[in-house]
Amino acid sequence: MSSEKSGGTFLGRGPGRWYVGAGFSILLWAWPTWNLVWSVDEPLPWKLAASTSLIAFFAAYAILPMYSRRRGSGTGLVCVSILLALNGLVIFLVGPEALWTWPFLACAIAMTVLPPRVDFALIMALAAVSLGTGLSTGTPGQAFFQPALILSLGLMMSSFARMIRQTSQLRAAQSELADAAVAAERSRVARDMHDILGHSLTVIAVKAELAGRLMEGATGPSLDRAAAEITEVQDLARGALADVRATVAGYRGVNVLAELATARTALESAGIEAELPSTVEQVPARHRELFGWVLREGITNVVRHSRATHCRVMLTASGVLVEDDGVGPGPEARPGSGLAGIRERAAMAGGSASIGPSELGGFRLAVDV
Repeated sequence: MSSEKSGGTFLGRGPGRWYVGAGFSILLWAWPTWNLVWSVDEPLPWKLAASTSLIAFFAAYAILPMYSRRRGSGTGLVCVSILLALNGLVIFLVGPEALWTWPFLACAIAMTVLPPRVDFALIMALAAVSLGTGLSTGTPGQAFFQPALILSLGLMMSSFARMIRQTSQLRAAQSELADAAVAAERSRVARDMHDILGHSLTVIAVKAELAGRLMEGATGPSLDRAAAEITEVQDLARGALADVRATVAGYRGVNVLAELATARTALESAGIEAELPSTVEQVPARHRELFGWVLREGITNVVRHSRATHCRVMLTASGVLVEDDGVGPGPEARPGSGLAGIRERAAMAGGSASIGPSELGGFRLAVDV
């Protein structure tokens, strides 16, 4: 019956429920015990001292278990020591009639954060002492009632406390996983942004510098070449902008560069050697969505169905090729809905899709536009 520290603040509705239950039990049991003080013929100073000890014990009973949950098992031992001392003072002043406070004491021990099995040992010891006291001073029927009450309430509250601690730990773990997922997503976006922009912006800078040099006093062919370089810079800039928009939008659309990054991760996770292009700058912006769909469908088939050890992807300005060295298409194989969709998209772009055996020995998917 371990009562180890939960690793954080006490979450959920456990503390509120404990305070409500503690207040209810104080109203339920404190009045009969209080009546034992004021209904007897004793001096007023004794009554005041006994009443003060009862108030102090029940205040500690309501507060200290929850306080220990914010501090840990070391503080829990101190809290239990205070509870035992206050209860001992109550019994010393009131007498054996105050043993009715021991079920409260068992509940408080069960709800206090203590080292493993200490709460169980204390509850068992409390029940044993109560049984011995009852057998020596009362009837056998009455002697067994209070130990049974101590055990049942103590063990029930221990189970309740364990359930709440486990819930608290589960919520803390969920929070840590959520934080880790956010950090991983930030890392992924940063990595993809670097992959997307790094090479394209470098080429844009080089081409812009070259165009600037060519345009210095240039005429004729040099001017035409500078204009061509500027046109390429514009196309690269548009492609890079489209890539950035696709990434920032969370890959809602399909983009060849985003799918290339996803393909690299998927193939590595599947243990398939990947032979991928290092850049997509040669792909015109108007074809990047189509080629992205081809990559998505082709890599999905490689990972799920091919049993391949090697996959190759090739990109040109007018075509994309995905092939592997896996089992290849069987004689009765028919294209699924995904490949049929690729054919339709290629036809809409004025191109064609071919599906068949690969030079590597497996499956081959190619689109030319």
